[in-house]
Amino acid sequence: MKTALTIAGSDSSGGAGIQADIKTMTVNGVFAMSAVTALTAQNTTGVTGIMEVSPEFLGKQLDCVFTDIRPDAVKIGMVSSPGLIGAIADKLQEYRAENIVVDPVMVATSGARLISEDAVAVLKSRLLPMADVLTPNIPEAEVLAGVRIETREDMQKAAALIGDACRCAVLVKGGHQHNDANDLLYRDGAFRWFYGKRIDNPNTHGTGCTLSSAIAANLAKGFCLEEAVERAKDYLSGALAAMLDLGKGSGPMDHAFDIRSIYKEGPEQ
Repeated sequence: MKTALTIAGSDSSGGAGIQADIKTMTVNGVFAMSAVTALTAQNTTGVTGIMEVSPEFLGKQLDCVFTDIRPDAVKIGMVSSPGLIGAIADKLQEYRAENIVVDPVMVATSGARLISEDAVAVLKSRLLPMADVLTPNIPEAEVLAGVRIETREDMQKAAALIGDACRCAVLVKGGHQHNDANDLLYRDGAFRWFYGKRIDNPNTHGTGCTLSSAIAANLAKGFCLEEAVERAKDYLSGALAAMLDLGKGSGPMDHAFDIRSIYKEGPEQ
């Protein structure tokens, strides 16, 4: 069985972070492992507290994973301090990790910055050049590229600036600000658009985590990057289309929409 590791924060409400990653990886057919960068107290209405782990403890988690069940792919999500970024980069380099997907969680949906300027600098210099693919949304791509994105041409310009600087593939996700679900992949000087139908579902908590984890799972199984992205987008669309409605705010998706099992049945089924 293929394996995948998520390095990210914990979401106590289960819709994003390592909880969403593990659900996504499991449904996409790989064995999921995790290294926790931070604990968060949050629900569908917002985050009320964050407690980071130490770089030393994060390193121990990564040592335990790589020396026992080596991951075939690695997804990196919430990591907001220079020390944690450095610890991840050191361990991925030490163990020569493969199929690295970085979801640069930098800007909240509200527009608030979630990462300091010094952490952005370390992210750019240490971690992003190690990635096989980055998956920024439009606000995050604006931070990484240093340009405003308002059109398709702006997305292409930003993707090329990021990809050429970091020497990796970049998937700029268009749905964050544009009224569509079209994503742009830049790789080796070439562009490819992945078109998707926007699903009218207000419960979108954890979409970025889910997409990047699905890409990592498919890379772990041996799909090429383009196929991994296409399959991940299809999976995300299915999870949104299931129209799960939980919580008082922007709720989670149904990550298990594709599971059919006797162990899911309730007493009246």
